[in-house]
Amino acid sequence: MKKKLILDVDTGVDDALGIMVALADPNTEILGITCCHGNTMLENVLKNTLRVLKECNRLDIPVYPGCSCPLLARKQYAGDFHGKDGLGDVPDPNAPGLELLQKKKAVQAMIDIVKENPGEVTLVATAPLTNLAVAVQLDPYFPQRLKALYIMGGNTESRGNTTVCGEFNFVADPEAAYIVLDRYTCPTYIATWEFTCRMSLPWSFCDQWLAQDTEKAAFLKKITALSFKRAQSKDYQKEIIAGKGFNSCDTYAMAAAIDDTLITESEEVAVSVELEGTYTRGMMVLDYMELLKKKHKAFIMKKIDSEKFKQMLMNSLK
Repeated sequence: MKKKLILDVDTGVDDALGIMVALADPNTEILGITCCHGNTMLENVLKNTLRVLKECNRLDIPVYPGCSCPLLARKQYAGDFHGKDGLGDVPDPNAPGLELLQKKKAVQAMIDIVKENPGEVTLVATAPLTNLAVAVQLDPYFPQRLKALYIMGGNTESRGNTTVCGEFNFVADPEAAYIVLDRYTCPTYIATWEFTCRMSLPWSFCDQWLAQDTEKAAFLKKITALSFKRAQSKDYQKEIIAGKGFNSCDTYAMAAAIDDTLITESEEVAVSVELEGTYTRGMMVLDYMELLKKKHKAFIMKKIDSEKFKQMLMNSLK
């Protein structure tokens, strides 16, 4: 049986690559793509998602509009890395229009799809967790019906990429992240900021990867040009722990959801999110002392099989 996925995205450059990786895997079935505010405004996220599907000849996959703003926090975007439009600021005049979107809203679509496939659906969340937080509010049993949840977000060493101590997806909606980590009791796997930094792709691999003579490679090379330039700048190298490659954050969570044997090392620990600190709002908290008395623990990804991951990336552009 194929692995059934729902992808919850805020399609920027790394979400786009994650979608392409999932589409290229022969043992994976994408039941739907739900969209959320994040890297860019929701309208751009929707356009970007359809554009990626068109490039992969998969406009048959339903795309659902979701939450356009956080539960309580102020809106913020990541245009400095992904471009103002979220996809490198290289518009396509022939991109598909929003008339191709589903009428049903993302949260209701999530709930319905999982009800129809209880215990079979893995949810991959690479956006701020607003849609997921609203889903559990509407249907408290939603998390129990999931097979697993894979999240790109949070941090383990208080290294921020948006605030002093906060990773973008969690900082963009801390209340949603808190709700999800508190109420989703299905097996949960988290690819954190520091982890993805350590797994950065060497520039020599990136050159080989994007040199493939395919339309998909040409598309990805075009939309990643701005991000590559940013990632190679001296300012950004200070932010990255490894500092020697390209960090496609969301793709790690997506790849692990597709093939969980990709994860070679993880630790299981209860987690939460700080909501009030002056410097720490949105920071993920790891409860090593078990003071929170949580029964549910998450798997924090520590290492992956880099060669297997690179092969998945190569296959995504064929």
